[in-house]
Amino acid sequence: MILYHGSYCHIDKPHISFSREDLDFARGFYVTVIQEQAINWTNRFKRREHKAYLNIYSLQLEDINNRYKVKEFLSYDMEWLDFILDSRNGSKDYLKYDVIIGGIADDKVYNTIELYQDNLIDKEEALKRLKYYKPNHQMCIVNQEVIDKYLKYEDSKEV
Repeated sequence: MILYHGSYCHIDKPHISFSREDLDFARGFYVTVIQEQAINWTNRFKRREHKAYLNIYSLQLEDINNRYKVKEFLSYDMEWLDFILDSRNGSKDYLKYDVIIGGIADDKVYNTIELYQDNLIDKEEALKRLKYYKPNHQMCIVNQEVIDKYLKYEDSKEV
């Protein structure tokens, strides 16, 4: 599979240590199968007048599934919502996995999550609203060994 990562620089040797902890799936290296999504991510760098790059990788997910613990969220459901909230609040549950795959809590999705966190809507209402959002795609590689052994850098292109 081909994966993309938008950044302000070429990243030929990704390392987890550069990641923040309070992200959707916590600390890890984030990639996506959706090229447009990665390019859109680079807009935040361009707005700050930085260069922006689309980093391209290949990965054989089957090899990882057989050797490592992979968690995949197939939709915006209660399990996904709890995991996102826990990760963004500092939980270390993400360390149970080597790779986590699922939808992104982008601005639209996160607005619903904030309403739930602030007790303005209940969990059922939050999930009802989330079902109308088309899930994006993100893969968070939590285990540096997976990156070193299986994520193959292919190219970087300025966007």
